[in-house]
Amino acid sequence: MNEILECQGLTKLYGKFVALDNVSFAAPTGGVVGLLGPNGSGKSTFIKLAMGMLQPTSGSITIDGMAPCPATKAITAYLPDANFLDEHLRVDGQVKYYADFFADFNHDKCEALLSRLGISPKQKIKALSKGNKEKLGLILTMSRDAKLYILDEPIAGVDPAARDFILDTVMTNRAEGSTIFLCTHLIADIEPILTHAIFLNRGQVVMQSSVDDVHVNQGKTLDELFREVFRW
Repeated sequence: MNEILECQGLTKLYGKFVALDNVSFAAPTGGVVGLLGPNGSGKSTFIKLAMGMLQPTSGSITIDGMAPCPATKAITAYLPDANFLDEHLRVDGQVKYYADFFADFNHDKCEALLSRLGISPKQKIKALSKGNKEKLGLILTMSRDAKLYILDEPIAGVDPAARDFILDTVMTNRAEGSTIFLCTHLIADIEPILTHAIFLNRGQVVMQSSVDDVHVNQGKTLDELFREVFRW
């Protein structure tokens, strides 16, 4: 199986602080990969490196065989953990901005998702509830026919019903053959959709495995193993 995302000896320092320490792993094409770790483990730094917002101190990271660049951003749909919507626009204005910016934006998919959620294209974004703003961000991200989706803490701070909506939206609207890369510390909720897991702690990879191997070889759920590895 080819790897859509791969890093070798990836290290990132902030002064003397080591945010990522010699990280090496590959995310197989077509999988649903969880980068899992507690807050402060290095997940956000990794995402910023993958998106080209930071440069490695040493080592390498590639997406579809390329170092992060405009070409990799064109095939990567990224959902940050903070609101990125323009509060001054209406929903249809934000949709147009996305469609103009990303050649792989799928209008039909976006319209269907907005209709399902009951968000009118004429609504002002600043008038949306916090939950609907988060869902609009997810809809815009998943309306791209991307090769790789990187989702940063997509279910943090939302109620169980919203989590179900988010995970269902992710799994039913991903482009065919695409890879989903989920970064989170909420393991139990996303375990049913994961095919592979990478545990990150204090900037180092402490485990990487297929989820099936964890179940068979460890005789545990991923959540149980995570609680053991990261026990205080």
